[in-house]
Amino acid sequence: MFRAFGNQFTDFVTTLGAIIENGFITLKYIIMGQIERKELMDQCVRFGISSLPITLSIVGMTSIIVTSQVASEMVKQGGGNFVGLLVSILIVREVGAVMSGFAIISMIGSSLASEIATMRVTEQIDAIQVLKVNPIRYLFVPRVLSGIIMMPLLVIIASAFGVITGAVTTTLTTELTYKAYFDSAWIGIYMKDLSVCLLKSVAFGGTIALISCSCGYQASGGAKGVGLATNKAVVWSLVAIVIWDLIFSITFFF
Repeated sequence: MFRAFGNQFTDFVTTLGAIIENGFITLKYIIMGQIERKELMDQCVRFGISSLPITLSIVGMTSIIVTSQVASEMVKQGGGNFVGLLVSILIVREVGAVMSGFAIISMIGSSLASEIATMRVTEQIDAIQVLKVNPIRYLFVPRVLSGIIMMPLLVIIASAFGVITGAVTTTLTTELTYKAYFDSAWIGIYMKDLSVCLLKSVAFGGTIALISCSCGYQASGGAKGVGLATNKAVVWSLVAIVIWDLIFSITFFF
């Protein structure tokens, strides 16, 4: 048991160190402007457009679930005029960014990890190094930068969709009108909420891409190693999203 715990702790420290190191190297190349622009565009399309349907589905269904349970109870307690305010704040501050992050992890993060892990175990990354090309610059920079660029756009679209689905759910489950819902939502959302949401989405997008690429880059051991790297990328990304969310909540809303 102690040996297994020691192995797990060693793996944790090694993975964390690799993520931090790769992050600094990636940031250096981004600051220096050494970016593969064609690859960046391809990754932006992959990160943004390909993941949009599942992101909207998850955020929209979460909004419907929350609104259907909250709206009718608030109306019964005489708080109908605050339904739009509560739902919109919840979606903008938390649901939009966090649920979008979970959707990106399940679709894009796992894909990035398995792709780079396959390149590692099939020695394609070794071939890139033989050609005197830095794998971090070629593989990490476009993917991490695409996450930083596209995640805020995804979160904006998903949050707007969540607010709209909340309005539809409210009018279907209560006697409130669209005007009452959106009037309440309008007075409840401040620029601070939008700014924190965007800043949080930037951190989420870059972190998911960096962790996924780093876990795939560490892979070894054939097909089994690819599976383990993908699993590690998903778990680490989920934990990182929750930690980031806690940090932003404590920093800006406590």
